[in-house]
Amino acid sequence: MKLDAQWVVGFVDGEGCFHVGIAAHPGMKAGYQVLPEFAVVQHRRDVQLLHALKRFFGCGVVRSNHGDRMAYRVRRHEHLAERICPFFVKHPLKSKKRADFAKFRRVVLKMARGEHLTPEGVEEIRRIARQMNRGSGRSR
Repeated sequence: MKLDAQWVVGFVDGEGCFHVGIAAHPGMKAGYQVLPEFAVVQHRRDVQLLHALKRFFGCGVVRSNHGDRMAYRVRRHEHLAERICPFFVKHPLKSKKRADFAKFRRVVLKMARGEHLTPEGVEEIRRIARQMNRGSGRSR
């Protein structure tokens, strides 16, 4: 299955999620680990779409999510910074998810500059992350 860029944009607008997790991690310089993630979840019957996304972006993993759900996830910072973010800059999302992507990209760029390694940087990232994924009416 070969995917078209505009199809990918529409599919991610409907089914994708840009998320930034922050977890306490005593081994990290700032005491926290910043965990950005791009994910698309589908019912197991449509797992071929997730594998097609993985081929399209050339990164990420497809794994079982919960029950009969499968997920395509990209967590590696280099892949987010060099593949996922540039794609959605070049091919903008059309829905309100565009604002979440902009915040997600800000976090990825801050991480590229090492800002997540300072307490102040983690706090700024936390403020950005709290503003994401609001108003969708869907639980994650």
